[in-house]
Amino acid sequence: MTTLDPRSTALVLIDLMDRIVANPLAPRPGPEVVASSLDLARAFRAAGAPVIAVRVERPGVAEQPPGSELLAEVAAAADEVVVKRTIGAFQGTGLHELLQARGVETLVFTGIATNLGVESSARAAADHGYRLVFVEDAMTALTEAEHKASVELDFPRLGEVVAAADLRLG
Repeated sequence: MTTLDPRSTALVLIDLMDRIVANPLAPRPGPEVVASSLDLARAFRAAGAPVIAVRVERPGVAEQPPGSELLAEVAAAADEVVVKRTIGAFQGTGLHELLQARGVETLVFTGIATNLGVESSARAAADHGYRLVFVEDAMTALTEAEHKASVELDFPRLGEVVAAADLRLG
């Protein structure tokens, strides 16, 4: 069981957008990741911890592809929305400053894709000194092998990997 202080913890939802959630993903489908992420978002909000949703925009294009907005229920669950134009959520987005202003020291990550947006964001977060928690059953990737590589090899070096059922705020 992992217990976190809601006064200094934020939930970060990575790239839960129509065009990404709809992809063929593994080890779990996108809608399952969305459902788990939303369950966590409700728990975080109830405990007074902020929920930050991150979405990506392609740089240098006049119009974003269809499905580039956050899923409506994800946007509604978020206290803040951050738009990134790189793989990770920190470069040029103001996310670090936003988290610092809220007194956040611990980040809990969910989202798609485990080995891309989540891992890139987590690596930058580690460089900024945040404590990191990864909710394994609330993320997925394009292949199971990519997901497992991040969860089994990389994430344990950056923080703690947990199941959603083993996470407590209090």
